[in-house]
This record gives sequence, C-alpha cells and structure tokens, in this order.
Amino acid sequence: MIIEPRTRGFICLTSHPKGCEQNVKNQIEYVKTKGEISGPKKVLIIGASTGFGLASRITSAFGSKAATVGVFFDKPGTKGRPGSPGWYNSAAFEKFAHEEDIYAKSINGDAFSNEIKEKTIALIKEDLGQVDLVVYSLASPVRTHPDTGERFKSVLKPIGGSFKNKTVDFHTGVVSDIEIQPGDDKDIENTVAVMGGDDWELWIDAMKKAEVLAPNATTIAYSYIGPELTEPVYRKGTIGKAKDHLEATAFTISDKLKDIGGKAYVSVNKALVTQASSAIPVIPLYISLLYKVMKEEGIHEGCIEQMYRLFNERLYTGDIALDEKGRIRVDDWEMRPDVQEKIAALWKEATTETLQDIGDLKGYETDFFNLFGFKVDGVDYDQDVNEVVEISGIV
Repeated sequence: MIIEPRTRGFICLTSHPKGCEQNVKNQIEYVKTKGEISGPKKVLIIGASTGFGLASRITSAFGSKAATVGVFFDKPGTKGRPGSPGWYNSAAFEKFAHEEDIYAKSINGDAFSNEIKEKTIALIKEDLGQVDLVVYSLASPVRTHPDTGERFKSVLKPIGGSFKNKTVDFHTGVVSDIEIQPGDDKDIENTVAVMGGDDWELWIDAMKKAEVLAPNATTIAYSYIGPELTEPVYRKGTIGKAKDHLEATAFTISDKLKDIGGKAYVSVNKALVTQASSAIPVIPLYISLLYKVMKEEGIHEGCIEQMYRLFNERLYTGDIALDEKGRIRVDDWEMRPDVQEKIAALWKEATTETLQDIGDLKGYETDFFNLFGFKVDGVDYDQDVNEVVEISGIV
C-alpha cells in the first residue's frame, strides 16, 4: 500500500516502514562514522523502540558491538493497516544488527507487568547470562501496577495555580495563548506512579534477585530539567514531581547495588521532538526557538548525537562529571547561559507572523514526521510498501 501521514493533534496515526528503516540506518551510520566506544557488552533497553531508548540501543550495538535485548510495547502492521513506528524501528534495527552478526532479540509487551519482567530475565539467563548495562527509557502515559492492578494515568499540569503562556500549533504555525489549570494531589500521585522511579526499581530488584546483573553493572534512566520558561508546566508541574522521584530512585538503586559494585544514574538530556514532548503545551514553541539558536551556534543534537556523547564522553570515560545533585548532564549545551538568553529574547518576539523567521518550525515539523518515518530523505513515498514487517528476533 501507499502510506501517507495522517495526523490528529500531536499524534500521527500512520507510520512508514521504509522511512523508519532509513531513519534507523541514518542513526547507525552516524555512530559508525564517530568511531568505536569502550562501552557495554551486554545491554537491556527497557523502552527500546523510539527516541532515546532506540538511540541507546543503536549506540550500544554499533558503538561497542554490544548484544542487546530490547523491550517495547508496539503494534505490528496488518494487511491494510500500518504498524506503530516503534515496531518498524525495531524490525530495522534487528535487520541491520543481524547483518553484522550482532546479537539482538526483542520482547514486545507491557514492561510494567511482572510477566514481561520474568520473560526478559529468562531470555537474559538463557542467552547472555548477565547484562552489564540496563537502560530504562519508558515513556508511557499509563501504567497498571503489576501487584495491585491499579491503573494510573499521568497528566501534564502545573501545581499551585493555573499557568498562562503562549504555545504553537506546529502544523499551522499559529502562536496562541493557553491557560492550563493546576493539578491536584491525585494528579501528582498518578503521574509519579507512571513516570517516576517505581517501575525502574522493580526491574532492578527482580534482575538482582535473579542474578542477571553483572558485577559492576550500570543502570541509567533519562530525565529533563529545561529552562525557567517551561518550569511551571514541566519541572515544577506534575511531571516534574515524577522526575524528582525518578532522580531520587537512582540513589536508592545505587545503595541496593553496592554489594555487586553496581551504580544507578540519571542522565538529564536535551529537549528534543518526541511523541511525549509534542504533547506538552509550550514545549513545541520552546523547541522551535531552541533549534534555531543551537543550529546557528553549531551545537544542535538529535537523539543519536546525545546518546553517543553520553556513552562516549560520560558513562564510559571514567569521568562521568555529575552535577551537584548527582546527575549526568548532557543538556549542558542547551542550558548554556548565552543560548538561554537568546531564547528568552526571542520568546518575547514570538508571534504567528514572526515565528517563521525567528524560530525553526520547519525543523520541528520535520523531526516530528521523521518519528513516524515520514519526510525522511532518500525515501520514495509514492511507491507501494509492505505494511506487514516481521521482527526476526522477537521472542
């Protein structure tokens, strides 16, 4: 079938297998051109099919020839209905990994569940014995607790008062004012349950008990801080409470791993176009201005550039360079004072009429559609493609 993008708000309802494959190939080529990393050798990536998780898997496999197990929750394509982009990304990753005799297997299912944890641990035991790196990169909006069965749904709300500012509809370029009503204690509780560190800790507890963590194993999760502009709706909002919990969990996990010489870290990453960030009011406008400034400064990075730098210059150099709260910072270029000063000035000027010139809305839109395999250079979108794609290493 010929697959075209169909959008509804910040979601694209279709995805393109060839576009996703080319996107994965481009990331692999980037890592290869940058050179080998003295990195991990056996890696579990929880949330492995898109964004930072996918980039972590590519960096591990093609940067240090690591065997990888990827866990994700994606839909395969069926006749006449495209699959999710994560499914096509994972199929492409495994195809390219297997062509180079790099071990890669995947498990598709709810990573929050006990069943998937047990299945993953069994696979590691059988094939790899132990892993030396666990990447936790889940970005689900809902979670069912594996023991209680309670269902939690995260929300993006400020705390303590409503938030008024401007945002942009990146499809139309229209800049408008928004007001977001504050969340309550239940909203905070739900968001922390979904996006905090509870599930990360459950994974590590289960893996340690099963003895599938190698001596001196590392585990890492990803976070974001951002500028003062986005603080009320992000870092000081409900999602910020979840990030605080995630970051505190790193210390709890590190204590639990002391006896095997293990360590848990949180990496604070740069603002990027992801399916999750597209849903957050204000963020698309901020990112379009950020892209403009960082590209002009020659310091712009996408997911793969961020993860390669994290692995090559932080995690596996012996000098992780933690901040005062014990976090790895690869948002350092975004948060440079000169960069933030320029964005703050541009923010005041941003209107529907000016944004085309002062921001990089086209770059934002391209990155958004790239997530779903569209607008990727080198892909002929007028050609028929097979929407049914198998993942060779699916377990």
